[in-house]
Amino acid sequence: MDREQEEIQFLGFFGILKESFNIVSSWRKIFTQITLSLIIPLSFIYLAHVQISEILFTDIMHNEYILDGTPEGTSSYDRISNMLSSEWTAFLLFKIGYFIFFSILALLSTSAVVYTIACIYTAKEITLKKVMSVVPKVWKRLMFTFMWNFIIIFAYNIVSLLVLILGIFVLGLIPVLLIVFLVLFLFVYLIGFFYITVIWHLAAVVSVLEESYGLNAMAKSQALIKGKMGVCVAVFFVVGLCFVGVQMMFEILVVLADDGLGKRTGFGVLSLVLMSIVMLFGLITQTIIYFVCKSYHHENIDKSSLADHLGGYLGEYVPLKSKDVQLEQFEV
Repeated sequence: MDREQEEIQFLGFFGILKESFNIVSSWRKIFTQITLSLIIPLSFIYLAHVQISEILFTDIMHNEYILDGTPEGTSSYDRISNMLSSEWTAFLLFKIGYFIFFSILALLSTSAVVYTIACIYTAKEITLKKVMSVVPKVWKRLMFTFMWNFIIIFAYNIVSLLVLILGIFVLGLIPVLLIVFLVLFLFVYLIGFFYITVIWHLAAVVSVLEESYGLNAMAKSQALIKGKMGVCVAVFFVVGLCFVGVQMMFEILVVLADDGLGKRTGFGVLSLVLMSIVMLFGLITQTIIYFVCKSYHHENIDKSSLADHLGGYLGEYVPLKSKDVQLEQFEV
């Protein structure tokens, strides 16, 4: 559908969701291809990780329970202790391997979807072959931004942990104040964590469509969401809620269920489909939000400059300069 550039800034919560649905319905073929090649494998890895983690952790907890009832110094105790060490090592290695593969595939999926939507808005011809040839180049910039986001999240968690320990140490002897502190701490921590997450999602789009990446992209993202914080939070919260809902459904109906293999497989396939849909729409909405925020701050990208920028990925990389502003229309 055609939409005046000046109108983009007025898209609210439902407008962004409607725009996302319109894009998918109008470009089913390319998004179906991206979903089959990247999004479904990404969703499968995530759900498989949930299932395998449960199996490994259950075995560890079972052996921990047996170890507690085994006398120390016996051969059985040593055998179980060695087994636990091996299981914990396998569990940690699995988590590390999962994190690496999931992160790589997530960044590749983000690159593909953002690039595709930008091509759609500039009326640029787009095929899966072009997308897949561009993705590795975009991915490098996106990885740099992701690493900085990881560092920020790590530092945030360390500081939060220190504050938590200090609060418990100071207020530990006053139960009422300790409870109030823990509730407030959890509330503030979740708000801060969600805020960083929102900035990261928008920074991912900035890294693909502009010359900024890394800390510069994070700073640019933080500036863009000013004035549109409510809409950004609402959209990402709903997407996150859907994500958690699908995961809970998978855990209840597949991971923890005692039903037959056929029934669990059916629910597993359903969970995979729903998770893929949620991930795809999450990536699409974050790209739409980027254009909404750009329009709101009157930093509208010139269509011809954006088209040249996107075309540059197919040859020598040509970053989009911040001076390239004012796009008359988005065409979807």
